[in-house]
Order: sequence, then structure tokens, then C-alpha cells
Amino acid sequence: MLNTAYASNFHAVTFSDFSLTLLDQRKLPHEETYLTFTDAESIAHAITDMVVRGAPAIGIAAAYGVVIAAHSQRQQPKLQLDDAIEQLANSRPTAINLFWALEKMQTVLNQYKNHSIDDQITALLTQAEHIHLQDIKDNQTMGTLGASLIENNSQVYTHCNAGALATGGYGTALGVIRSAARDEKITQVFAGETRPWLQGARLTTWELMRDNIDVTLVGEGGAGQLFRQGKVTWVIVGADRIAANGDVANKIGTYNLAILARHHGIKFMVVAPSSTFDLNIQHGDDIPIEQRSEKELTELQGLPIAPKNCKALNLSFDVTPNDLIDVIICEKGILKPPFNDHIKRLLSL
Repeated sequence: MLNTAYASNFHAVTFSDFSLTLLDQRKLPHEETYLTFTDAESIAHAITDMVVRGAPAIGIAAAYGVVIAAHSQRQQPKLQLDDAIEQLANSRPTAINLFWALEKMQTVLNQYKNHSIDDQITALLTQAEHIHLQDIKDNQTMGTLGASLIENNSQVYTHCNAGALATGGYGTALGVIRSAARDEKITQVFAGETRPWLQGARLTTWELMRDNIDVTLVGEGGAGQLFRQGKVTWVIVGADRIAANGDVANKIGTYNLAILARHHGIKFMVVAPSSTFDLNIQHGDDIPIEQRSEKELTELQGLPIAPKNCKALNLSFDVTPNDLIDVIICEKGILKPPFNDHIKRLLSL
């Protein structure tokens, strides 16, 4: 079992006795329900079905899924994990952390292929726990770096949920907000609803209220008027994939916020670990964008809210061009334009 001090007062992802326990984020904020998974296929479904969500947390869950699949074959003469890894890889297409984590696990398998089954399972578990623990440490580092840029008496706006629920236990965008609040730099956080899954309304407000950080929920269409009032100094968001040039894929609605922020002279910060960067993709146009079920838009908890047979375009992510971003924070440092050169240089360290 991973033994570490979580910075949050809840655990979205925990692993013990070759079982993965996930806080069911579909039930929040009204129910704090934990589900336990003992096979890779069910973990893949949990990722697809949004039981666990957020790019780093998805990667962590997938890594543990590989461990569980290996443990289930402990009596076999040889580990056969290709199917389990493929199922996990197919669970969500946009978050690069998922594929990064699975690649780490595959590397361990290759390195230990001539060792005993027990040694292979131990090595896989060690790697998964390292991914988990390192994510928490990296989030705390990013929190400190990002908070160093926040001015005193700031009011900030965040979108979706890039907190402890979406990571190993501290948060990327919310990690910066947590650290800045700890330093008494932030007087108010505004959280956008984030339709259609309402991660801002259900999850971000829940997290920040548990930490006694002053948060106000904002309707999805209210950001422009709020920005016009001149109260917000920073928009702070996470990311699911960052191209080599600094274009950022994040929850749908992020691009809109970046345009509004630029128009109103508000600074725009992206916070994500280095595992979120995909240097094989040169610009955001080539980032795969997940399109989910139309029912997520036409229904609300199973109740129709649109006419029968109404067509819907349910894009889960959008791409914010690098020229709308003021700063990208990762655990290796603070990135500023021009992003092309700075990303390549910093990630090579």
C-alpha cells in the first residue's frame, strides 16, 4: 500500500492488497461513495464512465490496473498483459498522462521479462506507487511555483476540476490556488460550472469548501461579465495534453475563457506536470479531441432536457492556442513565451 502524506483530506485514488479504490466522482457532492476494483477491465470502464477523471488521476489508476492484471496471473508461467494494457489505453483518448503511465509500466515489463513472475509484479507495483507518489510531490512543487506569481489580494477564476480529485492528492490548478491561499494571497476563488458534467459546480467547490477556501460558483455564461467588472486577475486551469508549441487541450470551455481573459487584460495560467506534454505533437490541431455521448447534453441525470431526437455535439475538450497563454507551470519550472524553445529546453533537463 502506498504510504504517503496526502495534502488533501480525502483520497480519490488508493491502492491496497491488489485492489484499487476510487472515490466515485459521479456522486459528488451529495454522496462520498468509494468503489473497489479488482480487474483491469472494470478499471478501464471506471475511467470511461468518469468514476475517476482528471489526466494525472487517470494515469495513476491505469498504472494500478496493470499491477492488478499482473497479480491475477501470478500462477501463470508467463505474464500476458497486452489485452489489459490495450483496454486501459482505449478508455479515454485525449489525456496523454494515461498513455505516459502505461508506457512506464510497459518499460518495467520489458526490463523484468526474464525475471520471476513475483519479481515482475513487485517491479510493476513499485513503478505504479512511484507514479502516484511523484504526482503528489510534483503537484506541491507546481503549487509553490505558481503561487509565487500570484499577487497579494488576488481574485482568481478556475475551470473544471484540476484538484486533488483529478490527481494523486494535491492538484495542479487547485494546487496553485491551495498554495496561494495558504500564503494569504487569494481573497476569492471563482469556479465556473463546467458543463455538461459540472465538475466546477460539483467538485471544485466541494474541494475548496472542505479546505475553507472562499469559493463562489459562476454560471457557465457569466465569466465575461465577471471579467468585465475587473475583479479577476488570473485564470488558472489544468491541462489534459500540451503540444510541443504550448497549445493546450483542456476541458471544453477553456478556449472561451482564454479569449475573454485576453480581451479583459487578465493573465492566463496553465498548470500541468511534464507528463502532460506531448512533444510528438507539434501543435494543438493534431491533439485528438474526445467526443462523448449526445445524452450528456440532451439529458440531465437521465431526464430529457432537449427535444426528442435532438442532435448534439458533445466535445469534451478544446484547444487553447499558445498565444493566449501567459505562463505554463510544470514541476520543472515556469514556462513563458516563446513556448516552443522553452518547453524543449526545460523538459530535456
